[in-house]
Amino acid sequence: MMMRFKDSPEPPQPGMCPPGSENKIMHATLRFGDTIVMASDGRCAGKPAFEGFALSLAAANAAEADRLFAALADGGQVQMPLAKTFFSPRFGMVADRFGVSWMIIVPA
Repeated sequence: MMMRFKDSPEPPQPGMCPPGSENKIMHATLRFGDTIVMASDGRCAGKPAFEGFALSLAAANAAEADRLFAALADGGQVQMPLAKTFFSPRFGMVADRFGVSWMIIVPA
């Protein structure tokens, strides 16, 4: 699900959506298997910076890890290719096209 500020049934609260921000995301829901991540452009101010953190996705098996990793790497940058590690049969790190860092893991 994705709703832009311009799609809201009510006008935004004062200061929440400066002029020119109508296409920014008011509410979004992303589903990864059984996991739901909710997101927003917030108050539409400033320039986004995705630094100092990474999101982790646990895949059920190597095939799912490969699929997730490839989707996130499309237009992004591989930081550590998917490989077997001492703690996982499959682990890798990638920054997606928006600069968000992800760690994909198949639990041991």
